[in-house]
Amino acid sequence: MATKCGKCGPGYSTPLEAMKGPREEIVYVPCIYRNTGTEAPDYLATVDVNPKSPQYSQVIEPNEIHAKCNLGYLHTSHCLASGEVMISSLGDPQGNGKGGFVLLDGETFEVKGTWEKPGGAAPLGYDFWYQPRHNVMISTEWAAPNVLRDGFNPADVEAGLYGSHINVWDWKRHEIIQTLQMKDGLIPLEVRFLHDPDATQGFVGCALSSTIQRFYKNEGGTWSVEKVIQVPSKKVKGWMLPEMPGLITDILLSLDDRFLYFSNWLHGDIRQYDISNPQKPRLAGQIFLGGSIVKGGPVQVLEDQELKCQPEPVVVKGKRIPGGPQMIQLSLDGKRLYVTSSLYSAWDKQFYPDLTREGSVMLQIDVDTVNGGLKLNPNFLVDFGKEPLGPALAHELRYPGGDCSSDIWI
Repeated sequence: MATKCGKCGPGYSTPLEAMKGPREEIVYVPCIYRNTGTEAPDYLATVDVNPKSPQYSQVIEPNEIHAKCNLGYLHTSHCLASGEVMISSLGDPQGNGKGGFVLLDGETFEVKGTWEKPGGAAPLGYDFWYQPRHNVMISTEWAAPNVLRDGFNPADVEAGLYGSHINVWDWKRHEIIQTLQMKDGLIPLEVRFLHDPDATQGFVGCALSSTIQRFYKNEGGTWSVEKVIQVPSKKVKGWMLPEMPGLITDILLSLDDRFLYFSNWLHGDIRQYDISNPQKPRLAGQIFLGGSIVKGGPVQVLEDQELKCQPEPVVVKGKRIPGGPQMIQLSLDGKRLYVTSSLYSAWDKQFYPDLTREGSVMLQIDVDTVNGGLKLNPNFLVDFGKEPLGPALAHELRYPGGDCSSDIWI
């Protein structure tokens, strides 16, 4: 893509050129065993997604991941035009909140230091996206690792321990220039600029409040946010709280900046919005892939502003799908959406104990890029419950040459 580590990647000149690239044949998926009862190292699974391959929808190569540093709860990585790799952090090694950034050599992956100025880290961290053309970077915040790592406690929300801001950084000076309070937004997680490098706007998904917020640059050079999508909570019985949020845990944009996708991990659906007008997204597609409100489960929905009845459980190739849709990745041409179901092992164990017993899954959704719409591919299922060492939890999805979530054009 336009920014790449070392000499890897096809180096498409524009997002629209990338959409003409070859179909994906493999996907990299990091997996963990924590909280599953299996004592084994984390590993990187290579999944075959070529329909013509005899190993289609199978893990074809597990590679063990070894920790190389103790820098504290690292999360998002992006390659820089300099050839370096930049990784965001949620906290320090002791688990306190610290939204800093680590720089690695793009060839050797040796630690070079921190990106921000000494003492200039944000109070909390999680995801980030930068756009050098506008001398800006946006970072988000979840919570201090000590707050979130053992599970979700509603009292921590009341205590103000979860994030509700995004930070605007000066890209050249490596320092925060604005901190923006979300509009009815708690736990801003994934952030995406429009792929068009001339664009001065993007979106962030606020998990707990289940809102999508648009951030944009004002004429005077400052930045603002506005809420553009609200997923209503559902009044329920048989759950930890009387109201259940959707819990938006991942978002992404198609490379032509036409569609926005996000997952509601608790409600169990993935949504597709037409963002031709970014200020007024229009729902174009929706599909349920499990979740906490399926029929026959322990949760009864008492009041729902969107659905007339609780969705049916999803069964693919004879397996009832546990958990809800979490991480998502779109094909370059926008026609296929891949989905995994693990959020964070302690939260998996709390909200979807079946996940830690059975392992998570990877599914594929066919996308209507003309009229909008989402349809489950019944022939694709990667069951990480069948891994040789026991059930595993699959998380992120990445292509070898770059994708909608990691590539930035400058």
